[in-house]
Amino acid sequence: MLLHLPQVLTRDAVASLRLALDAADWQAGATSAGAQAALVKHNRQLPPDSAAFAALSQQVALALQRHPLFVAAVLPARLLPPMFNRYGVGEQYGDHIDNTLQFDRFNGQPVRTDVSTTVFLSEPDEYDGGELVASDHFGTHEVKLAAGDAIVYPATSLHRVQPVTRGERVAAFLWTQSLVRCPVQRGLLFDLDMDIVALRSQLGERHAQVLSLTGLYHRLMQQWALT
Repeated sequence: MLLHLPQVLTRDAVASLRLALDAADWQAGATSAGAQAALVKHNRQLPPDSAAFAALSQQVALALQRHPLFVAAVLPARLLPPMFNRYGVGEQYGDHIDNTLQFDRFNGQPVRTDVSTTVFLSEPDEYDGGELVASDHFGTHEVKLAAGDAIVYPATSLHRVQPVTRGERVAAFLWTQSLVRCPVQRGLLFDLDMDIVALRSQLGERHAQVLSLTGLYHRLMQQWALT
């Protein structure tokens, strides 16, 4: 499931992030890639040991954790610290699949990468190319969102970033370990949750159908959630 999350970051938050990121020193993105991905990864990343990294990363993580659609769709158990990349003219990231297991840069704990997230920090008219292209069972999807918006998609998806031909594409990206490992189960829970939200607005919090479906949601979570 690919899901668009609108306004994860406000316009002011994006401007503040960009100001700090533009003043930072960047390194070649291939230095953080596995052997296979390094062959097709041609971009720049903010080093985790940068003085600005921890505060900027935490700002993005907290914004996502406050976003109701992110919580409902991803059901986050553990977030890896968000990282930052940028693509200038001629830079790209070819077809790849993210590593299934990664390690938290701050505490060294292993995290299973169930869900990938990209938070766009450049407006679409700031650059040409640079689309995120992800493939799933329903086909291939091109994504290029407003600054502050995010896209979530399964980390097992084959995906790439198209070559940038004008301007610069700046983004934050991260992986999340979900409470519900199976993407099909996670998708069913999200659909059920969205139906419950819609019924609440129509029928009220205490309506019998709302209470029944809420109970069903929690029984499924009890069956499927990994703790």
